[in-house]
Amino acid sequence: MAVSPFYNDAGFDRVAAFYDPLSRLVFGRSLQRAQQRALAYLPTGSPHVLLVGGGTGWVLPELLRLRPQAQVLYLEASPEMLRQAQETLRRQAPQHMGQVEFRLGTEAALAPQEQFDAVLTFFLLDLFAPARLHELVQRLNRARRPQAPWLVADFAPPRAWWQHALLKAMYWFFGFTTGISGRQLPDIRAALAGVGLLAGPAQSGYGGMVEAVVFHPA
Repeated sequence: MAVSPFYNDAGFDRVAAFYDPLSRLVFGRSLQRAQQRALAYLPTGSPHVLLVGGGTGWVLPELLRLRPQAQVLYLEASPEMLRQAQETLRRQAPQHMGQVEFRLGTEAALAPQEQFDAVLTFFLLDLFAPARLHELVQRLNRARRPQAPWLVADFAPPRAWWQHALLKAMYWFFGFTTGISGRQLPDIRAALAGVGLLAGPAQSGYGGMVEAVVFHPA
């Protein structure tokens, strides 16, 4: 499941201590590999990047390794996840601390004038019921510069019975522990198509259950 609670700020605080070990137990390194594949589509140079719901911050040192001149807004709704993300970067890449703004809040914490060269949502959009997902996508899209890509790593529609069962168990667990609104995997591609973004080729993993996709303006 994604690692940021856009409905209940305290929700993912409850699972922050064991979220990463739990995800590795279930998925191995498949979730991390999907994020790495998505990061390959970052704009070159020194992009201004919006990373939403990054959780404990595993991906931050990797992002800054690939784009060492990037400026990053790390937007996270869980205070404990945000604290862990700061510690992750301070421990693994302290030279980049000045390039990252750690901001507590949801998409409502974005200022109207803020614009970004890339939007990143990694295992986040799966959290939401369709109406809330539509609202979130609309707001984040307004923060995207006209030609900026939207990089997604997330779950794909299940193909096999065990994938259906695993997703059902995940939604039950995270619904119970964190209060997320989603009860089944939403149509992420349709939500992004609704703001004029088209999906590039997907790079899949974990039997096709997770994927990395870059979305560009139509």
